Amino acid sequence: MVAFVPLIIFSQYNSPFHFGKVIIFRSIVEIMLVVYILLIWQNRSYLPRFNKITWGFLAFALAFTLATITSVHAYQSFWGTLERMGGLWTFWHYFIYFIILTSIFRERKDWIFLFKLMAGAGILSALYGFGQKTSSDFFVGGQGRVRIFGTVGNAALFAGYQLLITFLSLTMFVRKEISMREKQLFGSAIILCGIAVMMTAVRGSILALGAGILLYAGLYAWTSNSKMAKKVLLSLISTFFVFIVLAVLLRGSGVIKTGYLERITNFSPNNFTVKTRFWTWAAGINGWNDSLKTIIIGWGPENFNIPFSKHFNPNFYTGPGSETMFDRAHNMFVEVLVTMGLIGLLGYLSIFWFSLRKLWTKLKTETEDRPVIIGLISIFVAYIIHNCFIFDTSANFITFFSILGFVSLVGNTDIESIRNYKKPNKIIFGFIAIVLSISTLILIYKTNVIPTYANYANTRGIIAGWGVQNTSLTSINDKTRIQKYFDEAIKKFKESIAYGVPGKYEYRNKIAQFILDTIPRASYIDGYEEALGYTIGEVQKNVEDFPQDYLPELYLSRLYITLGKSDAKSPYNDQALAHSLRALEISPTFVRTYYEVGQAYLNKKDYLKAQEYFAKAVELNPNVGTSLWYLASVKYQLSDKEGAADLAEKALKLGFSISESDYLRIVQIFLDVKNNDRVAWAIEELTKISPDNAQYWASAAVAYSRIGQIDKAIESAKTATRIDPKFEAEARIFVQSLGRQW
Repeated sequence: MVAFVPLIIFSQYNSPFHFGKVIIFRSIVEIMLVVYILLIWQNRSYLPRFNKITWGFLAFALAFTLATITSVHAYQSFWGTLERMGGLWTFWHYFIYFIILTSIFRERKDWIFLFKLMAGAGILSALYGFGQKTSSDFFVGGQGRVRIFGTVGNAALFAGYQLLITFLSLTMFVRKEISMREKQLFGSAIILCGIAVMMTAVRGSILALGAGILLYAGLYAWTSNSKMAKKVLLSLISTFFVFIVLAVLLRGSGVIKTGYLERITNFSPNNFTVKTRFWTWAAGINGWNDSLKTIIIGWGPENFNIPFSKHFNPNFYTGPGSETMFDRAHNMFVEVLVTMGLIGLLGYLSIFWFSLRKLWTKLKTETEDRPVIIGLISIFVAYIIHNCFIFDTSANFITFFSILGFVSLVGNTDIESIRNYKKPNKIIFGFIAIVLSISTLILIYKTNVIPTYANYANTRGIIAGWGVQNTSLTSINDKTRIQKYFDEAIKKFKESIAYGVPGKYEYRNKIAQFILDTIPRASYIDGYEEALGYTIGEVQKNVEDFPQDYLPELYLSRLYITLGKSDAKSPYNDQALAHSLRALEISPTFVRTYYEVGQAYLNKKDYLKAQEYFAKAVELNPNVGTSLWYLASVKYQLSDKEGAADLAEKALKLGFSISESDYLRIVQIFLDVKNNDRVAWAIEELTKISPDNAQYWASAAVAYSRIGQIDKAIESAKTATRIDPKFEAEARIFVQSLGRQW
């Protein structure tokens, strides 16, 4: 059953590709643990067998535990986030799974059967990914995706899962005792999963795939002394070398035109995605260096966002929609170092060290199983390379720890034979079995079933929220529908929060986002202010529970700004300011926080203070058009019209995307400084936004006449008249004033 967990998708839930996998996996492991305890009570030959690999895994699990106990946010370290479903509680399930696996599986045929199932699941996941290239609604996340993500939900994470299945299948394929059916299965997995890795266009994973293939060919050629193997190795090296040379020479020449080829051949450090990875790692390392405690035991699992925010690089923020919240380091080794310190990193590295050392020793002494040993070494090396650019989640962990279990038992001769032990008292055994079973069912219900209810309720709230935002306002019935959707959304959001289960942090933030998104329609909704008050109370709990997290502070700031926007003396503005300034203490270089501070001061009509904070946002990253525009708007309020016009010009050159009301303000700014070219341009943009607005066309006619574009002026005047005949008399006079006939 565990082999097929990577195929699970809870499509109607938050975190659809991770939540369901972990919930089902934990439930299976908890049931297995009860049966395993009862088994070893009857037959102690099934007790866990420890070797260096097992001790390394246990050391990492204990380091994980220590880092959780001392975590800056222990609750989150223990339960994990809703998005990734990690945390200590889940991680110990992986260790228990590993222990049971290595204790129960005594023969190679057991492992081969498990790996057959895993290869089959990998093929199905790859085929699902291929389906995402189609327009079928059956495939979640499909509709012609450029980069597939299969059943894992993220291209890079999916690539890691498929990478493991590819090399696992290769390892099983080269066994001497393989049957024809097994060849067909594992051969298909090698081809399909390898293609799936390529179709993700994840450069780190493609590099890992290539390096793993080269390593396998190299080790095989070295150990077998085969001339054919050496020729294959030279061919592979030549192919990779030619690919790299052509990628460097042809990039930017116009020969490489497809998005896929452009992406996989762009490994320049100047690439924005590549730069964000370096910035993320740098922020994490800087956070790791903050104190002796963080150096030794880290910030706590699932808390990478804290040091990342504290040392945020302002270059991340390029405007609205920028990815500015990294909850993972996108490098498993940096992730472990930052969140679990040196102790955690040593524990994590020990898993790879003991595994590769054992395999290398076997490679030098083994002859019959040498191809299998080479395959296993290739798995670990490819996975290490892949993990230098991404992190692990459930599908990858399940597959990797299954392979690790097999490696830990390679060549073992100390397996105790099954023999009869003194049987436990039947009454006591039965009583304990019942107690354990009932306790486990309660545990599953509390930690897996109830969180599922909460998650589902929250998504019902989100869907109802879409109804509020997407319903038109053309009739009285529309208002009734909006009210119905709003009431349903609030009911479901409250329900999800009331369960009080892990994920409540995200559920509180979800209702806050809904309330903010609903602001434009608040006047049509009864009970909006009451819901706003409830939301503020819930987000305040996030502030108290996660004092080093700036996001709840920003949500509170924005909610209070909403309450205080109509009254400069409102105490809500002071509260908004207090929360935004607290967010600034947590993350002093986060650009968007300066917008919140500035907005609070705008509400208070304190334009000088607003200007100060918008100016600081510009200083942090002068290439963000949004910051320049906000500063321009404040300068205009302070009658610095030249300064406002200059900043507005720079914002526009940076591609700042603005609304209709912003264009109207731009028109006024450039009118005041007599920049007629920009006035004409802004009004032209307004006619594109609202082509049926006769006044815009009439204004465009005047603007064009001022810059000498007479034909455009006349055409605009006639367009205004066609839209609204009331403009005809004035338009005729205007055209005649230009020396033309109507």
